[in-house]
Amino acid sequence: MPKFSLFLAGLLFTITTAQADVLSIADPRYDVPNSSNGVMRPKQGMNMASVEQHFGAPQSKKPAVGDPPISRWIYQDFEVFFEYDKVLHSVIIRDEQP
Repeated sequence: MPKFSLFLAGLLFTITTAQADVLSIADPRYDVPNSSNGVMRPKQGMNMASVEQHFGAPQSKKPAVGDPPISRWIYQDFEVFFEYDKVLHSVIIRDEQP
């Protein structure tokens, strides 16, 4: 019986000390530069006025299409997609490959 108790205690110790690996993924809200050349982009949820205040006027504005209306502002290094007046996503403009 003492061997079984010792085995059971060892098994419980092994089970209670098991840990899972933690995978850390960067926050997708763009608090840090999100390209290798350090381009800052608007955060998801910002409104159009805030984007223009922080990043200046875009080079061009594409009109809204669809329902809900999705519009696009084009800057030199990135594009911003809006639903109504809120940022949905922003993307880095890649250099074209030859």
